[in-house]
Amino acid sequence: MRQRKNDSSNKYPNLSEEVVEEKKQEKKSPDSAKKVLALCLGFRMLNALLIQTYFNPDEHWQALEVAHRIVFGYGHLTWEWKKGIRSYLHPMLFALFYKVIALLGLDTPWFMMTAPRLLQSLFSSVGDLYLYKLSGVLFGDSVAKWTLFSQLTNWFIFFCFNRTLSNSLETVLTLVGLYYWPCMRISSKKVHSDSRKWGLAVAALACAIRPTSAITWVYVGLLELYLTHQRLRFIFMELVPIGSLVLGIMCLVDRLMYGSWVLVPINFLRFNFLSSGGDYYGTHKWHWYFTQGFSVMLFSFIPFSLAGIIKSKNWKFAGLIVWVLGVYSILGHKEFRFVLPVLPISLIFSGYSLASLEEHGSSNGKRKESSHICNKWPSKKQLAVWFLLATNIPMALYMSLVHQRGTEDVMKYLSKEAVNNKVKSVIFLMPCHATPYYSALHRNLPMRFLDCTPSEEKGIPDESDRFMMNPVDFAIDFAKNWSSPSHIVLFDSEEKQLRNFLLSQSFQEVRRFFHAHFKVDRDLQASVVVYATSGI
Repeated sequence: MRQRKNDSSNKYPNLSEEVVEEKKQEKKSPDSAKKVLALCLGFRMLNALLIQTYFNPDEHWQALEVAHRIVFGYGHLTWEWKKGIRSYLHPMLFALFYKVIALLGLDTPWFMMTAPRLLQSLFSSVGDLYLYKLSGVLFGDSVAKWTLFSQLTNWFIFFCFNRTLSNSLETVLTLVGLYYWPCMRISSKKVHSDSRKWGLAVAALACAIRPTSAITWVYVGLLELYLTHQRLRFIFMELVPIGSLVLGIMCLVDRLMYGSWVLVPINFLRFNFLSSGGDYYGTHKWHWYFTQGFSVMLFSFIPFSLAGIIKSKNWKFAGLIVWVLGVYSILGHKEFRFVLPVLPISLIFSGYSLASLEEHGSSNGKRKESSHICNKWPSKKQLAVWFLLATNIPMALYMSLVHQRGTEDVMKYLSKEAVNNKVKSVIFLMPCHATPYYSALHRNLPMRFLDCTPSEEKGIPDESDRFMMNPVDFAIDFAKNWSSPSHIVLFDSEEKQLRNFLLSQSFQEVRRFFHAHFKVDRDLQASVVVYATSGI
């Protein structure tokens, strides 16, 4: 009997199997991409609604607080904006969103706290889609599906990707950009001529929003420079014009908002790299990302990602992961969110590993003979899936719904009380930036938190540090100059020491919100406590 020839060999007789797979993926129906996008958008919107906890101050203070000030005229600008080390590009996205909300009359307290993460869910779903497309182009449809599964079930992606951090948008742009760079494909011969230009534009935008994104794109750019046969064209006809255009747009936006010409990337580089300014907020050992930070983020996907790297032998992307982790390891100040852009890339290898389990099971010659045994026992793939779900879902839900939720709950409470004119002014006697601020309260009331602006001289404690060292003495001295607030917010760890002082000042406890079961980087802060003057 004559066998029908493989369709791909008919269409592309002179191409390797890997390149054929790329061609097939690129010619897939747009409807398929739309379905994936719709699935991801629905999932991410639900994801956004399930995030009820506080993770990193920058989510509120470097994005939403700035945007709120732009649109509504009030909001706090931290010291970074006075030194010009932040670009307004990222906050402007949320400022435009706030403007639309205000024009529609939807700026209620609940919606003001919920809507920004819903907007971020739109960006995140685009990132999910391009991760799916990238893994499909690299390894085929089966790997693309399992990569998407890994992306949607990884606990840290669920916990962090929908937060309004510049790192989240940087991650989205990284995934989009990598899809268009020819050097990151298995074969770049059949890539559309404009693809690299799109990749450059997205990479430049990522660097404008977050200058440290250059760590990723230096690797990709040097690889492209090494592989391309049109080096001069790449540098002078693409890299320089596109980079200059994006830099110019960023400078114009910052000129408009700052009121003077500010070159943010230079200021950012000077503060974080040349003067190690980030070290003011704590340092870690050089190996932290490898032994703790990134390992916690990847979590139970670690063995699958490692197996995928070994099996796929895709050293370009494996090298990118190691490069990014290695460069960030040189810096003293380390945070989980800094390496978020390479987490989805690691999950591509996890998808490859899971797809390999699927293929291995389906190609077993003895499968039919022992079908009655297979029906009794789950396959390796099923065991792997259940293991990943059982380890990641509880972690994702606990971190998103339970751990450190008190500082968000207290702002919801204060915003409702403010609507009813029960809040006149608020003082936060807690470490700086421990709660959201005006972007959550959405009322122009006097508020005060403890300052933590880095001192020009090393070793001098800031206001927040002095409070944590001796809460009672600090509060007594602080009260000499305050205009007595209607509400005071503090953690229970300090409230125990300050209770008598607060009672002596005619304050009484009015609410207590659960915050955490275990400590993070300080003493256990189990609850957030609200005190109010007796007349409230």
